[in-house]
Amino acid sequence: MQWKESTLLLLISPDSVEEALDCAKAAEHLDIVDVKKPDEGSLGANFPWVIREIRDAVPADTPVSATVGDVPYKPGTVAQAALGAAVSGATYIKVGLYGCTSPEQATEVMRGVVRAVKDYRPDAFVVASGYADAHRIGCANPLALPDIARRSGSDAAMLDTAVKDGTRLFDHVPPEACAEFVRLAHEAELLAALAGSVKAADLGTLTRIGTDIVGVRGAVCEGGDRTTGRIQPQLVAAFRAEMDRHAREAAAAVAAAS
Repeated sequence: MQWKESTLLLLISPDSVEEALDCAKAAEHLDIVDVKKPDEGSLGANFPWVIREIRDAVPADTPVSATVGDVPYKPGTVAQAALGAAVSGATYIKVGLYGCTSPEQATEVMRGVVRAVKDYRPDAFVVASGYADAHRIGCANPLALPDIARRSGSDAAMLDTAVKDGTRLFDHVPPEACAEFVRLAHEAELLAALAGSVKAADLGTLTRIGTDIVGVRGAVCEGGDRTTGRIQPQLVAAFRAEMDRHAREAAAAVAAAS
């Protein structure tokens, strides 16, 4: 899977075909459309037909990802769900390892997902997703995710927040720990994705630590509400503009230091 080098990619998560059409209006400003169902959890899975309809609604050259859910420790069940997402048209498959209490359990689940998805579509991109607030739900430690992803053959490691109560990524995993997460992912030749009520004000830090993918929803919804607000194309454009500003500043700083 080819990615733009040294570029922070923007992943936006509509929860309906109508919102996907709003994303399509802002397609030039985003990199990945991610299908989820927020009322079923942080990484709640949407219906197969919604994945198909969103795939048809957005430009053909815009990748579509789909969440498989905040999954239990049931490797066979999760592997079937992941294959269902791929068959429905997603080329990027995200698995929230909610019910895995140890790295071993999480790795077993992800190995099943990787085999199920890549047997069907070898060029698919598999993301092992954990939670910055893992201590609140009893799942695997956030900094274990890069090794879980590496050992399972996944393509990326991601952190989000499990409990959507107003707390954010950096409230649970501070910037220096997120930087370590990114370093470990890159050391394992994985992409590092960060999400969890990310705001425009966080983009400087996310750029500085080398994040590859930033996932947002609330930041581009009316009223900043991921559940009741609807994605607004102009907010997507504004968020991208802020991303690009930080990218330019980071590039200038590197050039000045060399």
